[in-house]
Amino acid sequence: MTEIKKDKVIIVSGGMDSITMLYEYKDSIALGISFNYGSNHNAREIPFAEMHCHKLGIPHITIDLAFMPKYFKSSLLEGADAIPEGNYDDENMRSTVVPFRNGIMLSIAIGIAESNGLQYVMMANHSGDHVIYPDCRPEFVGNMSEAAKAGTYNHVEILSPYTNISKADIARKGKALGIDYSQTWSCYKGGEKHCGKCGTCRERREALREAGIVDTTVYED
Repeated sequence: MTEIKKDKVIIVSGGMDSITMLYEYKDSIALGISFNYGSNHNAREIPFAEMHCHKLGIPHITIDLAFMPKYFKSSLLEGADAIPEGNYDDENMRSTVVPFRNGIMLSIAIGIAESNGLQYVMMANHSGDHVIYPDCRPEFVGNMSEAAKAGTYNHVEILSPYTNISKADIARKGKALGIDYSQTWSCYKGGEKHCGKCGTCRERREALREAGIVDTTVYED
């Protein structure tokens, strides 16, 4: 039996999507990277990223991007009260965009991949992100991957296998993998419990319901 090569870095936030990808591709992932960029919910989600990587025996690091709240404009960096409640859609969620966040994180992950002789960087964007977040769209990912290949000696590539599937599709994958989604974090407000009312909480609830998963997440509402 051929041994699977551990040639991937994964950007793992601690949310449903990246944790699902972590489990699906665990045999080929050499390193998990989280970024603390000053968002309301970093302190709630990063421990889940660390926990799941540790559980799977995958090395994990957290990189501090403390400069971002100082220079970047986004409700995600301005406290829980700034986060809009309601549907996960463009009009309601646009204030949560952190400009070029994925571009910055991918650039760092690509440099780390090249430094460690690794070939791929994985990100867990999905189809529901496209309307709201420009740096989750297929054209961005494709162009960023081409730039990475051109700008590294070992031609690092970006892999985004969830780009064209929904969050419910991701949840179905997680169900098959036996993932306990109560051990992930979605809420952009970053309180002690999921608020249940913001766009990311509503998207989470809908995805779990569509996938036929009993939602054991503790919500405030």
